[in-house]
Amino acid sequence: MGKEIKINNQVIAPGEEALININVGKLPIGHRIYIKVNVYNAEKEGPVVLFMGGLHGDEVNGVETLKRAIHSGVFKDPDCGTVIAISLLNVYGFLNFSRSMPDGKDVNRSFPGNANGSLASRVAAVLSRKILPIVDFGVDFHTGADNRYNYPQIRINPNDDTSVELARAFNAPIYFPQNVIAKSFRKTAKNQNIPIIVYEGGEALRLDEYAINVAMEGIKNMLSYFNIKSFQPTIKEMVAFDRSSWIRASVAGLFNSFYKSGQYVEKGVPIGSISDPFGDSMRIVSASRDGFIIGHNNLAVVNQGDALFHIAYHNK
Repeated sequence: MGKEIKINNQVIAPGEEALININVGKLPIGHRIYIKVNVYNAEKEGPVVLFMGGLHGDEVNGVETLKRAIHSGVFKDPDCGTVIAISLLNVYGFLNFSRSMPDGKDVNRSFPGNANGSLASRVAAVLSRKILPIVDFGVDFHTGADNRYNYPQIRINPNDDTSVELARAFNAPIYFPQNVIAKSFRKTAKNQNIPIIVYEGGEALRLDEYAINVAMEGIKNMLSYFNIKSFQPTIKEMVAFDRSSWIRASVAGLFNSFYKSGQYVEKGVPIGSISDPFGDSMRIVSASRDGFIIGHNNLAVVNQGDALFHIAYHNK
């Protein structure tokens, strides 16, 4: 027999599903803002998994992925356990085409939050206090930011075997460890011994079908792996890396990329160029090491120090 799930004083009995609206404030014109939480509770007890998108309001691929999963019935009628799906956490940022809140604060630097604090802190508090305590593990969906594209990837907690298992269950093309950041959602979850892996795919404010499809496959793979719901798993070869680092612009100018995310490069190979707008000079950008490009900058004009290529590699 399954167990009752209680969120925001609403009880979801075994075998039931519910849409819970959690109020997080009002717009200046008086309209209330809600976080919509979809809950699917099986009759048989099992793990509680959280799938969440839109922690950054402009990262729409995760929002679209979970919207599709919800409306296509991916989460309906689980065989065991509970699925909690939040397609859009940062409603304010979404409405303003922004990563952050109207006051500029980042929800993912505001955890564990404060119910009487800033807007970002209040949203973080809802997740920390009303959702996270009942979760066993989860996936937080993100994209690249500021015109930066991320090749589909999973980021895990360092030295965490459970995170490795979750990454392999999801089965994205690559995964690698990334340190948790103070006051982030993943840090707060880690402090409570709740493993959260981060899926990155695509870039802000643009829907990317490849990244969305990989994410959809990953959700089904994970549900199937933990026997929450049966799907035909998508099997692909995953590549694990030890570290990652950015190649940055040594000069300012017009940036041309010779390589894109998803390609392997060798140290010293020309992978881009930066030239002045008058054709007087050009600087070649070379790969700093052997590795796999997991992210790249799509801006045509870059400043000195801007991130150009994100390379994952093995620590030798």
